[in-house]
Formats: sequence, C-alpha cells, structure tokens
Amino acid sequence: MIILYIDGASLGNPGDAGTGIVVYEEKDNQKKLLFKKGYYIGAQTNNFAEYAALLFGLTELLARADQAVTVYSDSELLCRQIQGIYKVKHENLIFSFNLAKELLRQFREVTIHHIPREQNREADALSKKSAESKKNVEA
Repeated sequence: MIILYIDGASLGNPGDAGTGIVVYEEKDNQKKLLFKKGYYIGAQTNNFAEYAALLFGLTELLARADQAVTVYSDSELLCRQIQGIYKVKHENLIFSFNLAKELLRQFREVTIHHIPREQNREADALSKKSAESKKNVEA
C-alpha cells in the first residue's frame, strides 16, 4: 500500500503558495519513506494549494496505480469534497476537483482521510518551505 500525506500553504491567501507531499510504502506493517517534495505554485489561495498538493501527489504515483493508495490531508474541505460530502462551489477549484477525481480513478483502490494538522507536520513543513523560498524542494 502507498501512503500519501499532502498539504498546501498560501502566504496571504491568496499569496505565494506551495505544496508538500510525503510518500511512504507500507509492507508487512513496515513504513518505508519513498520521497518528500514541495512545489512552489505562485500566487494562489490555500484551497487551491491543497488541491495542487493532491494533484502533484497522485501524478507522482501514477506508475504505482496498481496499488492501493491512502491519502491523508488536514484540509477538511478537500477531503469532504473528494468524498462527495461537500459540493465544490468555488469556480477556482472545479477544474482541480475534476482532474483529481479522474486521477483517483486510475488507482486500484483509494481512501482519503482528514487528519489533524499535528499528524501532517512533514507535508505542512514542505508546503511552507516551498511557498517561502519560492522554489521546488526535495527532502
């Protein structure tokens, strides 16, 4: 199973924005870090940055589409929209939502979970670092 932690940050909302993705592979109850990345995405809202993190993460994992993927995010809005609980009302997010749903269909199995920010520290730090430095980062 692949575990994907995602986060987006915007300094100013909208403002300089970045994403953070942290990917683990879990086998036999052992978690192995595969990679950590942050992407600078220019001036965007926080919600857009959250979706961008999901899109970057899923795109990075397409080569592993035959595996189950569990996504963790501290964005309640994103999680509930992807789960179909909340509607996507903001025009700025409709394209990202539709693209995310299409990417999610590529995987054998996907679950998405809303988690507290404290449980998402690595992705949070990467998203802030990429937004502040205005650069893509790898850790």
